[in-house]
Amino acid sequence: MKLIRLKISDPNGFRSLQPGFEHIFRSHRDLKKEEQIFEPFICAGPNGSGKSNLLEVLAAIFFQLEILRVHRSFLPENFLYDEENNPTGYKESDGKPCAYELEYLIKVPTELQSSKETLHAHVKVKKEMDKSPDIKWLNASEFKDTDHSGSVGEKERDFLLPEFVLGYSSGENEILSLPFFKMRFIQFDEYWHSLKHQLPYSGRPETRMAYMDNAFSQAILLCTLLFNDQERLKPFHEDVGIGELKEFRIIIKRQIKLNPNENADLPEELVHSEENDDGSKQNSINLIKLLEADENSASNFDPIVTRLKRCATCTFIDESTNTLYLDYFVNKETKKAFRLNFENSAIALFQAFQVLLTLNLYSVNEHIKRDLYNSNSHYVNETVPTLASDERIMRFKFVRFIKNGISETVTLKDLSDGEHQFLHSLGLCLLFGNTNSLFLLDEPETHFNPDWRSKFISRLNECLPESTSSDHEMLITTHSPFLISDSAPKKVLVFEKTNGKITIANPDYNTLGASINKITMNTFGKRETIGGRAEAILKEIYHRFNEGEDRKELLKEINQKIGDSVEKVLLIKTILDSMEEEAQD
Repeated sequence: MKLIRLKISDPNGFRSLQPGFEHIFRSHRDLKKEEQIFEPFICAGPNGSGKSNLLEVLAAIFFQLEILRVHRSFLPENFLYDEENNPTGYKESDGKPCAYELEYLIKVPTELQSSKETLHAHVKVKKEMDKSPDIKWLNASEFKDTDHSGSVGEKERDFLLPEFVLGYSSGENEILSLPFFKMRFIQFDEYWHSLKHQLPYSGRPETRMAYMDNAFSQAILLCTLLFNDQERLKPFHEDVGIGELKEFRIIIKRQIKLNPNENADLPEELVHSEENDDGSKQNSINLIKLLEADENSASNFDPIVTRLKRCATCTFIDESTNTLYLDYFVNKETKKAFRLNFENSAIALFQAFQVLLTLNLYSVNEHIKRDLYNSNSHYVNETVPTLASDERIMRFKFVRFIKNGISETVTLKDLSDGEHQFLHSLGLCLLFGNTNSLFLLDEPETHFNPDWRSKFISRLNECLPESTSSDHEMLITTHSPFLISDSAPKKVLVFEKTNGKITIANPDYNTLGASINKITMNTFGKRETIGGRAEAILKEIYHRFNEGEDRKELLKEINQKIGDSVEKVLLIKTILDSMEEEAQD
């Protein structure tokens, strides 16, 4: 997809984005001129200038649109669409932003394309206060078998909305994660509804939003290493020194205990009762019943846990806890098994992991869940309890791989913060590189060394190759001048906050190939190229020079204390010029 325009018409604005905030990402003329290469939007500016809020509002908008797209049966009550009582599909107080306009282009399926020149649908989403978002296909008449009025139904929403909306934040930006966390609970409710009513379940979430945090990072890395060849994994090898994946374990807890009030809406055949020592009854349920075949299952029932078992080197069941252990010693045959059992698709495997990891939310009660659905809070993680590892339905263990220069295999825990961040952010791009998706990356390179920062855009290019089938958009917030230096001015969005108003502008100079000093001075307003302490020392020496101290001693002190810099050279020149003038007199 390609973003065109965003306007916030909500009278309360959104976070720091004021009412009436508008940004034009690109014009139609620019779209025609754009080369078929990957170029993310780089969002730069001082802290607190609104960079992250732009990513947050896009995540919030597409969360609303996903709610319209998915089937209704498993949605919470406050998301259910009702023309008379709840026309928005959610409460206005909880569905911020409550009014906006968004335009973008997205590739349509090949069978609908009428020519090689017309590939993209022009989509306009308009949401007014107290109304449901209205989606229009503005150029529908240019395509085959479409309603030329531009009206959008359930069928059209499937391909007019991004294939995936993917979020990543390196810090504690929980506001960006809030729509994604809400969507995880909706994904859990989707499965729970199917389990409770014993309905068929596809084994993948119907919703398309995914957020990469610690719970999902191992899943993304495993899918990346299992499905990509050495050439595609080149950044992993060259920069982090990661070699072959050697082994990992998946632990699946089949059964959970139920509280007494949890039995009421469950069919009797799902509930297993045991007598405690005191004579009371303890009820439990097999939470993965729809995900694992047994001897009574139909022959065409091939759920995800059964497929994972077929890929495993060995399996073990701990009868005392009803826990399944799957061990994988990775070689060519292991990778072949995963390809055969998961549609030759890393994304299909990731979605299987996604379902199982989402089941770890089983312990969250309805009260907390309702509060989260209605939340506009900055503190999501404080709301959702964290389970101890042995209480989780699914977890990974012993993820080991080869690392250059180390004789024994290493685990993920052995890697530095920067290495984790590098593998996770690029792994996300490798995994979803061939999709029509929106990537929202909030400061993905904060723990990188300068060399990795300087290579990051190039590495993204390697992970997100252009193809006729994929069409992705990416926004990156950053404070790194290296990312700006690798971007054309039209792709750099400089944020500024003045008197409470956020504005965005492109740089007034050519950023592509510009020096780090120039970018630091022009974009981040840092006129000095040295640290604050060194700058203070030079200022103090300059003051002493003006007070008449011995200039030769001052020059000696400068050379002893201060390393090479433009500021040092300028002060030395000032002192030498004064000495030369004195000699001429």
